[in-house]
Amino acid sequence: MTEFDAKKRIENLREELHRHNHNYYILNSPVISDRDFDMLMKELESLENEYPQFFDPLSPTQRVGSDLSKDFEHVLHERPMMSLSNEYSIEEVDEWFNRIRKSLEGEEFSVVGEMKFDGVSISIFYREGRLERAVTRGDGTQGDDVTANVKTIRSIPLELQPGDWPDYFEIRGEILMPWEVFEKLNAERAYNEEPLFANPRNAASGTLKMRKSSEVAKRHLDARFYYLLSDELPYDNHFDNMLAAKSWGFKVSSAMSLLHTLEEVDNYINYWDEHRKELPVATDGLVFKVNSLRQQLNLGYTAKSPRWAIAFKFNPENACTQLRFVSFETGRMGIVTPVANLEPVLLSGTVVKRASLHNDDIIQELDIHEGDWLYVEKGGEIIPKITGVDESQRNPEAPKIHFVTNCPVCGTKLVRIFGEAAWYCPNKYGCRPQITGKIEHFCARRMMDIDGIGEETAELLFDCGLIENIADIYDLTQEKLESLERIGEKTAKKIMEGIEKSKEVPFERVIYALSIPNVGETTAKRLALGVKTMENMQGMTVDELTAIQDIGPILANCIYDYLKDPVNVNNIDRLKKAGVQMALSADKLAPAGDALAGKTIVISGTFSHHSRDEYKELIEREGGKNAGSISKNTSFVLAGENMGPAKKDKCEKLGIPIINEDQFLDMINKPVKH
Repeated sequence: MTEFDAKKRIENLREELHRHNHNYYILNSPVISDRDFDMLMKELESLENEYPQFFDPLSPTQRVGSDLSKDFEHVLHERPMMSLSNEYSIEEVDEWFNRIRKSLEGEEFSVVGEMKFDGVSISIFYREGRLERAVTRGDGTQGDDVTANVKTIRSIPLELQPGDWPDYFEIRGEILMPWEVFEKLNAERAYNEEPLFANPRNAASGTLKMRKSSEVAKRHLDARFYYLLSDELPYDNHFDNMLAAKSWGFKVSSAMSLLHTLEEVDNYINYWDEHRKELPVATDGLVFKVNSLRQQLNLGYTAKSPRWAIAFKFNPENACTQLRFVSFETGRMGIVTPVANLEPVLLSGTVVKRASLHNDDIIQELDIHEGDWLYVEKGGEIIPKITGVDESQRNPEAPKIHFVTNCPVCGTKLVRIFGEAAWYCPNKYGCRPQITGKIEHFCARRMMDIDGIGEETAELLFDCGLIENIADIYDLTQEKLESLERIGEKTAKKIMEGIEKSKEVPFERVIYALSIPNVGETTAKRLALGVKTMENMQGMTVDELTAIQDIGPILANCIYDYLKDPVNVNNIDRLKKAGVQMALSADKLAPAGDALAGKTIVISGTFSHHSRDEYKELIEREGGKNAGSISKNTSFVLAGENMGPAKKDKCEKLGIPIINEDQFLDMINKPVKH
């Protein structure tokens, strides 16, 4: 390779790795496997070592990936959270073991084998047996303070069991989403036609960064702990320290084992490569650590990782099976999705018969032909995906798979919006799955909660001509429902009770239920707070909609177009007449007062009585203004637990008052919420 070629390759690798880092850490949507990412990183490291003249302090090799968020307070780690060097073969782990033996110059040593859980790294601090602070890994130097959210995770002790725990210590682990919870969450997102989480790790990461801890609690996250840090550890070795942590109430994996020989290490790898599939949470490998803390100290660190520990990554589980046919399925919002229907194959403990091909671009990229043998992979991802084609088994006569040009249900010619990958059926008011999908969505529990109208009933009501749109639901009667073969008196009564009760559903859920393109549950809440009433929202321009928090220009146009469509205007008008809530409730609409008029307030820390978002809303309703940073114009800081020391210092320098929750609530004459 010439110097010019090396420079070009280094630049291309840096650009590609920066893009993958953004997809992984910011968008929570990785497009390549961890292994492929590591291979690219290793190639870049090798080239940068060989050609030091092309050093760049902003190269991906000069930092660890970051999960820092603007929504949380950043906290410096007391001890850096370093990454581990990854290996992908038993031979590489053996080489590491032999390097340790050589570095210790024949001194006896043992290794602790552990599961490498695939979650979100967390560092939690305890003082006098009580949880004090929880911080994400972030960029390794600083992380996000997620204490309030971590407190909702029931497997993490808030107070320790009696024991010889140090007065102050740090314990590190992984926040996890169990497979069972993950599958339910993705099934719900699929029903709402929301993007699916790629794997439990991304789902756990997204959950831990939610703004309301009450929402985090509903996701039933779990945790496993793997390392204890303190100036006063109970033992001089890692294994016994973790057993001690287990006795204090921490969830430590029962897979942790003390290994003394190379043969034991290899056997440990072979055993867990098979039995990891039985675990209730995702794993992507194993970790090996030198047991003695003294030996760890002597072995030291490289610039990015400890020499005394190494990670072994499992290969993703995959199989090759034959394609039976590709079906094309139209969803609630008109998106047509190609699905590979496969000869059944066992992967990660479940039988896989279908795998989404996502869109036309994927079909073209894979170059799939009829009857092809396809590679299906699960690995750390519960959603099966097609990763390739075994062309050696292809029938030379087999025709290529082409995306349909017309809707597979109503026959309407499909359209593709510029810049998007999906093909849409534009017949949104005449295409059966779009109509029944919107009816089912409208009636679902988190929308209007009309018990008794699910997928099958929605299709039955449409096929019988009783419902053609969501407003028709309110024209149903007990008699009409009982006239249908599959609906008896009891079910009809339950549906009618649900319809009547749905008139009390708050405005923000009504917005979510309408199936406005790209408006999910969180966006619906933002819209409701921003517009106050449906009448206001219908009268807004695109610019006025864009001014609402988190509503960008594309989304604003989607909302505007939806509200100007005559069919939707008629439906909304009929829903109003039926008694559906079309404005925020009186307590949310009524101005709370002017106790904070003219004041600029900064919120910092974590709170007990209300969430940060609720406090921001209270400030605005009392005439105050929220600010993101402290300045001479700040009236006071509303401080919860764990307010950052930098903010405290700035308050002292500028003479800005700091008040706590109770003082603030007393100031606005609002009772404490327990």
